[in-house]
Amino acid sequence: VRFSWLRCYLDTEKLGQAEKTELDAHLENLLARADCTKNWTEKIYRQTEILLQPNPSARIEEFFYEKLDKKIPSRITNGELLGQYMQDAANDFGAATPYGSTLMKVGEYQRKLGETEREFMQTSAISFLTPLRNFLEGDWRTISRERRLLENRRLDLDVCKARLKKAKVAEAKASAEHELRVAQTEFDRQAEVTRLLLEGISSTHVNHLRCLHEFVEAQATYYAQCHRLMQELQRELARFPNTFTVTPSISAGPSGVAQSAMPAAPHSKAMEADGLKIEEVQAPAAGTRKAKVLYDYDAADATELSLMADELITVYTVPGMDPDWLIGERGNQKGKVPVTYLELLS
Repeated sequence: VRFSWLRCYLDTEKLGQAEKTELDAHLENLLARADCTKNWTEKIYRQTEILLQPNPSARIEEFFYEKLDKKIPSRITNGELLGQYMQDAANDFGAATPYGSTLMKVGEYQRKLGETEREFMQTSAISFLTPLRNFLEGDWRTISRERRLLENRRLDLDVCKARLKKAKVAEAKASAEHELRVAQTEFDRQAEVTRLLLEGISSTHVNHLRCLHEFVEAQATYYAQCHRLMQELQRELARFPNTFTVTPSISAGPSGVAQSAMPAAPHSKAMEADGLKIEEVQAPAAGTRKAKVLYDYDAADATELSLMADELITVYTVPGMDPDWLIGERGNQKGKVPVTYLELLS
């Protein structure tokens, strides 16, 4: 009988003919706040998962391991795999060759970066992802269950109100009034239970705020470690010999004699600066060009040449030199100058 009444009531409610019990404004605000919290927590959780593990197949595998309550197997990171490939290639090319020895060193640091990344992923999963997932799979499910009960109690109450209105005889009215009082009591009790759960969302925000700070701290530590490792790698590579000169192409000159497409290597005298050998170059005229200085530049050390905007200088390069730099010459002054500060003239 109750279900037939309920079905009938729902049909009339859809048509707008039945009176619907409204929740108080405070409870409505709590419900809206809870829905907002759930929706954004879900989005942040999913996107953080993607950030920590971009591979969707790996995420699905980890999901099934969690559901089966099994330990997720350790997975090598892309950085570690790249480092392994570099070191394997170095062994094939010859670890004593310049390319092989550099590959070996870079591969070593790529593996270190990969290990650092794995530590960051594990720390973030524990300190940030797990609390978010616990809310979605725990607290939110409890809240949703109690909300459904509240909605059922509301429908029961509305059915009792409708039944009382339709009662004609005194006996039917008495019975309907009794059912209404019981339904009202159950509705009020369930509304209070739901309200207490929804007010707990404030504690959830406080907990997630603490977890967010821990996540930022983990990120800061991770990026600081990566920066430190890359600085170490740069210092290591600075000690390696720079033997990556390009073999010049050969073309026939006007006289039919083979000539290099690149200018002949100029005579040089070595200077020592910061432990690195820099070439002070006496360049032949054929290899020089004029350049206009675009911006002021202060030399960082004795091997560089300070520049003033709009002045004209002579520039040229030498084999094995960093392509971002040229040798600049102003009168008797010479030194390295950055290409980005120059406009090369024809």
